[in-house]
Amino acid sequence: MVDGLAVGSDGTRRCSWCAGDPLYEAYHDGEWGRPSANDRALFEKLCLEGFQAGLSWLTILRKREAFRRAFAGFDPALVARFGEAEVARLLADPAIVRHRGKIEAVIANARATCALIEREGSLAALLWRFAPAAGGPAPPRDRAELLARTTSPQSRALSAELRRRGFRFVGPTTLYAFMQAMGFVNDHLEGCHAHPACAAERRAFRPPDGGPPPTA
Repeated sequence: MVDGLAVGSDGTRRCSWCAGDPLYEAYHDGEWGRPSANDRALFEKLCLEGFQAGLSWLTILRKREAFRRAFAGFDPALVARFGEAEVARLLADPAIVRHRGKIEAVIANARATCALIEREGSLAALLWRFAPAAGGPAPPRDRAELLARTTSPQSRALSAELRRRGFRFVGPTTLYAFMQAMGFVNDHLEGCHAHPACAAERRAFRPPDGGPPPTA
């Protein structure tokens, strides 16, 4: 391992945070840092990042299929109709993280997402208004620089906007992790095999036209 990079058993050089776990390596290679405008994927990731608070992402990743079953595939229209009976069911489900506040936040976020889609046309249109320009900041040079990237002006602005719209568990740190994962920024380290592929996808990506970020 050199400067936050690790060479896997397959000879591939990756960011060291995923090293040694096949599920984590597959997530790093195929998902983390790749841009998406899919509303359901974006909604799922917002919710799962909220569940991660205080836990490791690998813990959430290992439970992701259980979360999908529990939350109707993260279809916002379906989750928005959850009530106390569904909350009780989820609190009794050992396959997910049983935290009332986080469970209720997913339901609140589904309702806020539905309202947002009705007004804006898509969740993606709002979220991508807060992305830095294609290319974003320079890639982190080492693990220490990556770990120092916990928020950004864009994640703080997006956090404020989502909270204003009724979203929960969407603090600036949670949203920066979301931005890293969904390709708003490319924080694969220099030398990681996935960095150039993610950079190319971001350059080719055309975000939904949601207009400029709100000023108030």
